[in-house]
Parts: sequence; C-alpha cells; structure tokens
Amino acid sequence: MNTAQYLLNYGSKQQIALITDREQISYDVLQGRVATIAVELQRLGVKPGDKVAILGANSVFWVACYIAVFHIGAIAVPLPTTIQPEEYESVKQFSEFRVICLTKLSARRLPGVVFDEQFCIYENDLESLPAASLTDIPEFPVEDMETEAAYMLTSGTTSKPKLVRVSHGNIIANSDSIVEYLKLDSDDRMMVAMPFYYCFGLSLLHTHLHVGGSLVLNNRFAYPESILDQMEETECTGFAGVPSMYHTLLRKSTFPKRPLRHLRKVQQAGGHLPPVLVQELRQQLPQAQVFVMYGQTEATARLSYLPPELLDSKLGSIGQAIPGVSLRVVDGNGNDVPLGEVGEIMAWGDNITLGYLNNPEATAKKYVNGGLKTGDLAVKDEDDFIFIVDRESDILKPNGMRVSSKKIESCIMEMPQLVNAAAVGVPNLETGEAIYVYAVLAPNSHVDEADVLQHCRQRLPLAVVPSKVEFIDGLPLNSNGKVVLSVLRERARESVGVLV
Repeated sequence: MNTAQYLLNYGSKQQIALITDREQISYDVLQGRVATIAVELQRLGVKPGDKVAILGANSVFWVACYIAVFHIGAIAVPLPTTIQPEEYESVKQFSEFRVICLTKLSARRLPGVVFDEQFCIYENDLESLPAASLTDIPEFPVEDMETEAAYMLTSGTTSKPKLVRVSHGNIIANSDSIVEYLKLDSDDRMMVAMPFYYCFGLSLLHTHLHVGGSLVLNNRFAYPESILDQMEETECTGFAGVPSMYHTLLRKSTFPKRPLRHLRKVQQAGGHLPPVLVQELRQQLPQAQVFVMYGQTEATARLSYLPPELLDSKLGSIGQAIPGVSLRVVDGNGNDVPLGEVGEIMAWGDNITLGYLNNPEATAKKYVNGGLKTGDLAVKDEDDFIFIVDRESDILKPNGMRVSSKKIESCIMEMPQLVNAAAVGVPNLETGEAIYVYAVLAPNSHVDEADVLQHCRQRLPLAVVPSKVEFIDGLPLNSNGKVVLSVLRERARESVGVLV
C-alpha cells in the first residue's frame, strides 16, 4: 500500500483534518491540495524514486507536500527549520534531492544559499497553481513494502549527514501499532506542538490522519500560553511532547490551573521525564490517560509504552514493547542479561528502518542480526518491564562509581522551585569526574545552590552528590526540544579550565 493512500483513505470528506490559527481544512480540501502539488511535482520532472526536500514549519502546505511526494512514488526529505546553510548544502548533495518545497521565510533564513527557482515549490504558489483531483493522478503502486518513502535527518556532521531510510512498510507498521495501543479513532483531535521533521511529531500526523482524526498545528511553544489557549478553543483531546515541554508546562505556565476537560490522551516520549513530573502530570489531568513511551528515529518512531494504569506500580519504566515489536536487554555478545542487570536495549519489528543512507559502516554498527541496537542502557524487572538507566555516553563516573545522570536530575526535580535541570560530568583529578548541574528556576522561586546540594545530600549517596549547581535562564535545546548536553559539558569544562 502507498502511504499516501494509508493516510487519506479513512478520512470522511467533510471531517476536519487540519486546524491552524488561520483556517480549518477538511479531508476533501486536503486531498485537493495534495493533488495540486503532485501535479506540480510531476511537471518539474519528479519521478518515482526521486528525492524531494520539504522545508518549513508545520502547516497545511507541509502536510500536502509530504503526502504528494508519496502519492507519486518519490522520497520525502524533511529538513529542520533550524538547518544552517552549510548543513543544507551538505544534505542536498548527500541525499541528491533536486526539487524542494519550502516557504519564503525558510529561504530567507538560509543566507548565501542559491535556490534554483525552477525546481522550487513555494507555499504561496498554491494560490496560482490550477486545482487538481487525486483521481486525475495515478497513485504510484507500492508492491514492495521496503520501498523507500522518506529520509529522516537524525544527526551527523556537515560533511556526512546521517539520514535514516524509512520505508512505506515501516511507516504503516509503526502507525498501526500506535493506533492500536492508543485506541485512536476519528474523534481524536491532537494538538501538535512538535515539528513534523522530527519522528515523534511525524508519528502524530501519520496516526491521526490514518484514523480520520484531526490535528491542530501550533508552532509557538516558546509561548506556551498560546498552546493552552488553542487547546481549549479547539477542544483538543490529545497532546504529545518531549520532557522539556512538560517541564515548562508544569512548572512555568498556567497549565496546572487549567481544567482542559476535553483532554483525554497525553503522550510523552523523546527522553526521560522525572517520575515526580509524571506524577504531577497525572494529578493535573485526572480525566486523561498518560502514556509514557520510548522510541528512536531508526525505529520509525515508537518502540515501547507504559499502560496508563501502571504508572503507579511501574513509575519510571518505559513499559513493554508495542504491538508488533520485540525488545530484549542484552550484553555485548547479544545474550539476554539476568533480571536486574544492566544491558543494552535491542529491538526487532517491521518498524525497524532500512539503515542509513550511503553509510554502511554506521548501519552495520546500529543494525545487527536483523535488529536495532538502541544504545540505551536498561534493566528489566521480574515482570519484564524495562527501566532505562541512561545512554552510555551520559553515564557519570564520580569516585569510581557509575551513576545515571537521569537519577541525579530526577532527585533535583523533586524540588518544586525548579523548572528543569541537567547533570553533566567534568574531569576531576581527585574524583575522576565531578558532577555539575545546570538548573532553571521557576518564576518567583527563591532557592540557591546550597538548598539544592542539601536536598541531594538527603536523597543521594554522598559520593554522587553534585560538586556544583549553577542556575541559568534556560537549558540549551535542539530543534526537537531535547537538551543538548554537549553544550553544557563544554560550558562546565570551560568553567573549571579543562581543555576541550
């Protein structure tokens, strides 16, 4: 099945598909815009297997371009709006996209980049392009479900980008699994505050369009009150976010004072949310189900979830594998580790992607024995529920011990006066590695370094109590809302005079 058909086949013609601050788009109108762009892509010479980049904030235009690319059998290359000119040129050369769909604003944010206007489709071009119907454009038949559908940028340098090859089968398999455990249907209306070029945000698009639901698009999470206002106005039934978003909502907005009575499904993934904040979230939304989830771009999106009814008994767990996925915690030889011992999470399933584009070395390291090495260290309990310890690169090593940075952060976030906190390691001659913490104060809060350290001494072994706590206005975040620990590590090292 072509993913375009999968996304648009179930929506009632008059059902609202997309809501922005400017318009509401029904499924039949969305199909018309998909058709218009598909015709224009073919006019520009795009054939099955060709690559088409998409650059811009979440919008009706972005969604229509994305689906149109699938419809004609091309490969979508979503680009982050924060991409820099050098990285843009590198990804363009590496992925070999020739045509790009973008907004004028995105173009202006790339000074020095020369766009070949004859191979660009701009958002405002939709006003002048002739209307079309999907019935006029034959849909490319996808007979092999390993046919490439998208290249997702995950990480890498400007000289060699890391693009994950996602197939039509990957998208459909992962979306089916998510729809099943979330029990999504056409009555669900999701507030989307994460970008579609991020796999978590994109999974919201896939799943809700497939069931004929609605998505509310808001690109202004820097102003969380606008998100909350629109959620109330549009009666959203769902919200999804990464940890930094919940830190802000719970500790730095009016979210705790709003009933949000229509909200019934809340999703959290993209990193560790301290247990105390999970509990705050549940208490704030007693009428809603809170789903703690885990995934990776290399797994299309989701790998596991914790059923909401187990949040108390399995607090801190990422749960168990989603339908169609198998998860194991293994040692360096690929053998299952005993219960309670630390190993690496490996995953198998139809959602495991095809590997990295033109990078056989990285692919061979990540994709092993038909499965995916996640790089995340974890333990399993007696009920086979998985608890992530940390990523190997984020493990702290003070006084010859190994401690999870997440454990330190979870302890500190028990203090309600803080919005967020991140712990990093700094080389130290006496202890091997000292723990530095960067924390963000909640509005009108008054705690100092001594207060935080005293709290840690009461809750943690003395050997892993941080050496220093520094308060900053905000943690550095990447375009997906995740904390960039490398920036904090460098800042910490510079503060103590360690060469980096």
